[in-house]
Parts: sequence; structure tokens; C-alpha cells
Amino acid sequence: MYLNGQIAVAGPQPFVSFLNESTNDGSGPVLHMGHDYPPELQHMIHAHWRGFRMPPIYYRAFVYIAFFVLMILNIFGNGLVIWIFSTSKSLRTPSNLLILNLAIFDLFMCTNMPHYLINGALGYIAGGDLGCDIYALNGGISGMGASITNAFIAFDRYKTISNPIDGRLGYGQIIMLIILSWFWATPFSVFPLFQIWGRYIPEGFLTTCSFDYLTDSEENRYFVRAIFIWSYAIPMALILTSYYKLFTHVRTHERMLADQAKKMNVKSLAANANDSMSVELRIAKAALIIYMLFILAWTPYSVVTLIGCFGEQQLITPFISMLPGMTAKSVSCLDPWVYATSHPKYRLELERRLPWLGIRERQVSTGSTAGQESVASVSGETLAMSVQN
Repeated sequence: MYLNGQIAVAGPQPFVSFLNESTNDGSGPVLHMGHDYPPELQHMIHAHWRGFRMPPIYYRAFVYIAFFVLMILNIFGNGLVIWIFSTSKSLRTPSNLLILNLAIFDLFMCTNMPHYLINGALGYIAGGDLGCDIYALNGGISGMGASITNAFIAFDRYKTISNPIDGRLGYGQIIMLIILSWFWATPFSVFPLFQIWGRYIPEGFLTTCSFDYLTDSEENRYFVRAIFIWSYAIPMALILTSYYKLFTHVRTHERMLADQAKKMNVKSLAANANDSMSVELRIAKAALIIYMLFILAWTPYSVVTLIGCFGEQQLITPFISMLPGMTAKSVSCLDPWVYATSHPKYRLELERRLPWLGIRERQVSTGSTAGQESVASVSGETLAMSVQN
């Protein structure tokens, strides 16, 4: 392939001009990706990226500003979750430890963002091979740890809602899940670090690093398959299974209460019968948001890596390969608001400690009539509150 009709380089030149808006008008020299890398770091650049012209400055400026904004939101949101949940006695429950663990993983992902800002200003990976390895290692541990923690949260909510009296996971079980989440994130983060299986290389604008999904070798294809199943398919299956069981249980429970109400000739047995939204719908909406966030975070990365390894590599342009990292980091900023701000006790703590946030939470009444308590051991209100615990 040729750039400017003169320089022969490897890469999908026919797609470069269109997707990067970098058509050659003959007004100046064509600069290919990696031209500003120091000579001692040129070995880090995969041949795939050398076939692309440098993207326009506004592409790089957009990504740079986006990373800066995401860094601020991540530190603020996850910092609040860690602070409130770790210092409030009313929030020190086993289930909330999983939310705290998720916030730690998300905040750990934020450690890459200052590194990226330095890389973006320099035009190459600060620290060379070691800097690239550290960047990719942090991203791998935080990403895979967050994905499996999402699966554990889904399992915990299923257990809590399906049997809120004696089915809740205890401290010991939750701590074991937290330890498992860190062990889960370790193997496929460490293997490329020591090049036992796979390796870390620069990608995109050559200012971020990830595992190598471009090298055309049988060993690398096996690695991509394995990390896809480990970090994406298995957590996705666990989340889907947990919420399917959750919906099935709630549907059965609501049907049982309705049948019992007919026999007793009353309108409803649920304590929150006057709510405009059924318990099943409330749980379904919360679960849908959680599930869609997981898909939004990791599906782009999965698609890009699978195309890079098994598909048409010419489709993987520098800008396209930057999008998965942005989606993953953006979801790490949204997690604390989805998982934590829906918690009434957390909102009450925010209202009390940080009134300038403007949060106004209605005090939840825990009292109920003796008749309601004697009719059903698990009411709709109990189910709804279980989602938020």
C-alpha cells in the first residue's frame, strides 16, 4: 500500500482516507501513524497502524477532552460511593460491599486516565514498554474485575429478592466473592504482561495500550478466543441467568398474591398496592439498565477485538479502535449513579452530608398495619426494597 503515492507501508490504505478524513490533496507531506514516536520506541508499533495517516487534530482533541471529563466524573462519582459506603454504619451491609468493590474497580480504571493525558500530549506512550504494560495491566484488571462484579451483584440481587428472609448472602460469602473477583481479573491481565500468552501493544492513536488482537498467528487467535469467553461471555451468561431467575420468581410471586387476594375477596395483598408501577416493572427497569450498561461497556471492545483477530482488519481504524476504551471508561462513571444513587439510604446520606448537591430523598416509612404484616410474609414493598439493598 502507498501513502502519497510514494511511501510503501503495510496497512489498509483504501479505507484510511475515507474513515479518517485525511485525503491527500498534495498540499503537504503525508504523515503516517507513529511518525512522532522516538526511534527507540518504534518497535512498539504494530505494522497495522503504520498503514494509516495521522487522524485530524480535532479527532485527537475530542478524545483528549472526553478522557479528561470522564476522569473528573469517575473520581467524583466513585469517590463519593467509597466515602459514603465506607463511613456510614447504616450502609455497612453484605450486599453493599459488592457495590463498594465495583466502585473500587471503576476508580482503579481511572488511574489510566492521567497516563493517557500525558500520552496524548506527548504523542506516544510515556514510559515506553513499561508504561504500555502498566497502562494495559490496569485496564485489564479493572475491566475484568468490574464485569465479574456486575455478575456477582446480579446473583446477590436474585438471592436477596427470591428469599429476603434467610436467602441473603452473609459477610463471609460476599467477602469470598470479592476475593474471587480480584483473582478472576488476574490471569488474563498477567499473561500478556510477562508475554506468557499474548502481549500488550499500543493501539488507536498509539497513546493507549491493550492486548494484541492484530497479530495473525494461531496462538494469538486462541488467546483472543479465551479472553473473550473469560471476560465477556461468562459474566454475560451469569447476569442473564440471574435476572431471568429473578423475573421468573417475581412473576410467580405476584401471581400467587393475586390469586390469594381473589380468594380473600380483597383488592391486593401487597403493601404497596397503590404504587403506580408494579414491583415487577420496577425490577425489570433496574435490571435492564444494569444489563444494558454491561453491554454498552464491553460489546464494542469484543467486536473490535474479534474483527481485528478474525475479520477484516482494514475496518479497525485508529479512531474506531479508540471508541471501546471510551465506552468502558464512560460506564465506569455511570456505575455509581445506577447502583448507588437508587439506594434510598445512600441518598439520605448524600442529602445530610452534601446538601449543596440538591438531593431530596423522601423518608421511607417502614411501618405497616398488623393486618398487612400477617397476610403475606413477603410483600411487594419488601421485594422493591430488596432491589435497593
